Amino acid sequence: MPGPEQALPGRVQAMEIPSHHIVTGNPLLPPFPVPLQQAVFGMGCFWGAERKFWSLPGVYSTAAGYTAGFTPNPLYEEVCSGMTGHNEVVLVVYDPAQMSYAQLLAVFWESHDPTQGMRQGNDVGTQYRSGIYCFTDDQLAEAELSKARFDQALKSAGFGDITTEIIAAQEFYYAEDYHQQYLARNPKGYCGLGGTGVSCPVISKPLISYPR
Repeated sequence: MPGPEQALPGRVQAMEIPSHHIVTGNPLLPPFPVPLQQAVFGMGCFWGAERKFWSLPGVYSTAAGYTAGFTPNPLYEEVCSGMTGHNEVVLVVYDPAQMSYAQLLAVFWESHDPTQGMRQGNDVGTQYRSGIYCFTDDQLAEAELSKARFDQALKSAGFGDITTEIIAAQEFYYAEDYHQQYLARNPKGYCGLGGTGVSCPVISKPLISYPR
C-alpha cells in the first residue's frame, strides 16, 4: 500500500456517471429515499460483485467505485497502478425492511475468498483486497461479529485467517460510466467472483434496529 505522500495527486473533478441504474431504474446518486440504508463492500473485481448485490431482494441501487485510498477522484488506470491506495468496491443501497445488513454480510462472505490478502484468484493487487466499509458503529459491530463467526467456519473447512479490512466508511468515488452495471451491458463479460463453498452463519437477531 502506498502512503499518502506517495499517492497520485488525482483531480478536483468528480466522475460523470449516468443518473440512473440500468437494471433497477433507480438513481445512482444520493440523496436516497428514507429509510434506505447504504453499505460498501470490496470483494475483488467490482463487475461481478455489483451484479451479485443488484440481484438481491430489497436492493434499491448499486454502483461501482473506489474507496479507502488517498487520491481524490481517481481514474481506473490510476487505481490499477497501485498508487492510489483505493479498493474496487460496490455501493449497495438497500431497504432494511426487506434485506438486513446481516444478510448482506452473509452474501459478502460467501461470494469471495476473504483469506487471500491483496488478491482474488488471478486478480492481484491492492485494489482487489477484501473490505467492509461501515457507515455506523452498529454496522461495524455486525461486521466484526460476522467476521468472527465466518472465521470459525473457514477454519473448520481448512482455510487460513481472514484478511478482510473492516473500517469506517471512507470517501466513495464513483467509477467511470462504463464500469457501472458492467455485466448488464456485457452479459458475457469477465466475472472473477467465486466463494469458498463455506456457508456463513447469519446473525439471527441483528444488532441494528431501524425505525419503521
